[in-house]
Amino acid sequence: MTNRMAAEFIGTFWLTFGGCGSAVLAAAFPSLGIGFAGVALAFGLTVLSMAYAVGAISGGHFNPAVTLGLWAGRRIPGSYIVPYIVAQVAGAIAAAAVLYMIASGKPGFEPGGFAANGYGDLSPGKYSAASCLLMEVVATFFFLLVIMGSTGPGAAAGFAPIAIGLALTLIHLISIPVTNTSVNPARSTGPALFAGGAYIGQLWMFWLAPIIGGMLGGIVARLLGEQQASQDKPQIGMTTDARH
Repeated sequence: MTNRMAAEFIGTFWLTFGGCGSAVLAAAFPSLGIGFAGVALAFGLTVLSMAYAVGAISGGHFNPAVTLGLWAGRRIPGSYIVPYIVAQVAGAIAAAAVLYMIASGKPGFEPGGFAANGYGDLSPGKYSAASCLLMEVVATFFFLLVIMGSTGPGAAAGFAPIAIGLALTLIHLISIPVTNTSVNPARSTGPALFAGGAYIGQLWMFWLAPIIGGMLGGIVARLLGEQQASQDKPQIGMTTDARH
């Protein structure tokens, strides 16, 4: 378990440092042209790269909602939940701390939102709490469907990190204007601690909504997979080869 926790810590550190770092450091300079699309791609690339780097050790969750979703989908035992989530949150906080130390080296630095998530006045587009809650639930639901499907039986071997990274990129392209995109309670926690104040007060939503969406996604993906497996089974007394 120690190696698994280390892999989850490192992976979540890289996700938070790379994804949030692109928003705090690169997107702060319009002349660089990174914008929303660049930030979205950065988050996708962090997951893709770490899934290949350490996914074979821990499964490459890097996200409490993914861990709980995979547990709901009966992919992992319950004994993984607490150690994985502890490692993920620790990795995200450590990454946010390093990012803060780097960003604060610029003269006149103000932390502002520090890539944290929010609703209402803290939403980039000033979306309501209900809109933000729904966005996070739906986005995380589909994220788990992609994860479960791309890593399940019959999926093309070795391509899961690409599908998962692209799915996370797409999720960010859709939801950055709404919530600044969480779908990951650990990623939300690290920056919120440094943004402070109201961002910490709104952190509950970015735990609740992704966990609900992730667990629903895991359950639905499992049921779809079980149904497909049942349909693929040959009927009693029938051969699996239609030529006979």
